[in-house]
Amino acid sequence: MTWFKREDNEIVNDAQKTVRTEGLWKQCVGCRQAIFKKDLEANLNVCPKCGHHFYIGARRRIEMLLEPGYELVDLELRSTDPLEFTDLKRYRHRLDEARKKTGLNDAIVNAVGMLGPHAVTVSAMEYGFIGGSMGAVVGETIARAVDRSLATRHPLIIVAASGGARMMEGIVSLMQMAKISAGLARLDDAKIPYISVMTDPTTGGVTASFAMLGDLNIAEPGALIGFAGPRVIEQTTRQKLPEGFQRSEFLLEHGFLDAIVERKEMKEYLAQALGWMSGERTSAIGEKHAAVGA
Repeated sequence: MTWFKREDNEIVNDAQKTVRTEGLWKQCVGCRQAIFKKDLEANLNVCPKCGHHFYIGARRRIEMLLEPGYELVDLELRSTDPLEFTDLKRYRHRLDEARKKTGLNDAIVNAVGMLGPHAVTVSAMEYGFIGGSMGAVVGETIARAVDRSLATRHPLIIVAASGGARMMEGIVSLMQMAKISAGLARLDDAKIPYISVMTDPTTGGVTASFAMLGDLNIAEPGALIGFAGPRVIEQTTRQKLPEGFQRSEFLLEHGFLDAIVERKEMKEYLAQALGWMSGERTSAIGEKHAAVGA
């Protein structure tokens, strides 16, 4: 008889000593291999075996991009339930659950700080908050980021991670597409750089508006980017889609992206891009990615 037995994610020996294994490992959706969670976190939530980029939260994203001492702003806005919307549960209950889960008031975080030598405004979307969906608060928060960039003349970076417009707010959520796009047009008129960073997934009304309007549109490897999802398109057209359709590599090949940048290189790449936009000389990494996007 063996000295141990396995019971529900635990290893229990005959002396009743228990070693908990639940939560220590994560299976990669790319290579299907088990990864030690601490190794995954140490590698910026990128699989060390196949390079699959896992989702990371908005606050972690800002922490990775900006130098210490940055400031989070515009956190006080909260969504309401103007339509008293109910599907499987009431919208107001979904909002309460999402706030408890993420510690945020909505699916967006604004920050101001330094990215390398550059003062910037950053908006990062939080996919964990109702799928990163865009409602009135997300639209207003990004609009405030645009206004802040106009006032300070600091470049704007938006990191998208979203399932699209929030259906629970109806036309109010769709209005945010035009609202943000109009603000970005003013930013363009003022010749203030705007860089769009698309992560997995970036879909729906977010893709159809601000995510694709950057002076520089870049994405992480393997990110799903599109308006309607591939399954919806196949069911509508009754045609089989090409391999890798709507993934960032497919979009780069067909001219919809300027570059694909790995997470570990994102901060340096953005710093180099901002330097190039301000007339500074680019380094080898900027030249390498420019060649990839050519």
